[in-house]
Amino acid sequence: MSTPSSSSSSSIWVLSNIQLQFFTRIRRFLQSKATRKRCEPSDRFDTAKSRGEHSKKVENLETVQVMEKHKEEEKSAIMLQRTVKMLHFGSWEEKEVAAKEIDKLAKEDVKVRKSITELGVVPVLVSMVASPVASRRRAGLTALINLADGTYTNKALIVEAGILSKLPRTIDPVDESMRSKLAELLLSLSSLANPHEFLLASLDFLPLLRNILETGSSFDTKQYCLGALYNLSTVLENAGPLVSSGVVPILLELSSVKEISEKALATLGNLSVTLMGKKAIENSSMVPESFIEILSWEDKPKCQELSVYILMILAHQSSLQRKKMIQAGIVPVLLEVVLLGSPLAQKRAQKLLQWFKDERQTKMGPHSGPQTPRFAMGSPVNQREAKEGKKLMKSLVKQSLHRNMEIITQRANAAGESSKLKSLIISTSSKSLPY
Repeated sequence: MSTPSSSSSSSIWVLSNIQLQFFTRIRRFLQSKATRKRCEPSDRFDTAKSRGEHSKKVENLETVQVMEKHKEEEKSAIMLQRTVKMLHFGSWEEKEVAAKEIDKLAKEDVKVRKSITELGVVPVLVSMVASPVASRRRAGLTALINLADGTYTNKALIVEAGILSKLPRTIDPVDESMRSKLAELLLSLSSLANPHEFLLASLDFLPLLRNILETGSSFDTKQYCLGALYNLSTVLENAGPLVSSGVVPILLELSSVKEISEKALATLGNLSVTLMGKKAIENSSMVPESFIEILSWEDKPKCQELSVYILMILAHQSSLQRKKMIQAGIVPVLLEVVLLGSPLAQKRAQKLLQWFKDERQTKMGPHSGPQTPRFAMGSPVNQREAKEGKKLMKSLVKQSLHRNMEIITQRANAAGESSKLKSLIISTSSKSLPY
């Protein structure tokens, strides 16, 4: 049997044990919290430290890149100085090498091209174009083409250096590469032909353009030449020299070639607004048939617009030209353009048809046609003649309508638009036609 003293001592022991466990847990909790507090600033410090090291590495990398770029620029500057020195004072072989190096440097950007021309390389390159050695001439031309690209100042410097007087009048028809480079340079320089900026003092290079167009050049080379002629034709003062150089017949021939027709037609359109240009176009045996043929190019709407524009200029205040157009069968083609052409081509075609209609009505005056016996109004003979006349007129209108629609349908079927035309034929009457 246990005594009271032993029971009290056991209870005290249990209580002490519980308190010890409690304080031990409290101590562990406080220790873990203190550890976290000590670790958190350390982690933040480590993170900030790593970020600082990363930004420092980035700065160092950028510094290295800037230094490398600076070294490259210094190297390019030194190379450019050597090249320019070689171009000015070297032998012809060294000049050719220097021109090729300038050609490579000029391809970088406009700023580099301007910097190169400030070193006085243009006159030397222009003198190389007049060289009898083909490789030397080609090197000079190529360098000048790239130097002129995208900078008005460089183009003006090249012209002022006398390039136009040093170009050959004719060129070897076998050398397609040289023809192409000459045409490309002239296209670039012809953009100076702006009445508000810079007028080309001489058009002595027109025979060269004509020679290139007449030879068996590629379409790209001919496009360069046509682009140059178009730029020149935008200035009215150049119309006389252009017509006198004999480019109008060439332009008329090239306008019939679909691949390069647009620029040729645009140039003819600019020339046609001048008296000399209009006469030169009218006197050609290809007119108006070639322009009427172009009106049927449904896959070339821009060419249709330019062609009908030129026909309008030729037909304006010229009954002879209108007569030639009608005899060439322009009316059915204009009707087709009115139905299927672009909005601008339709508008111009309608205007031409209206001119033809007005002219026909003017000619059909009270005494212009065959005279017939007169009868009193209301008489049987007069009524019978009136009915027959109406029937005849309706028959003629229907025949003309069906004939025109058959022509349009045949052409549209080739382009896969027969369904559209059939609906037009069904819904169209003689009253809706503009002519």
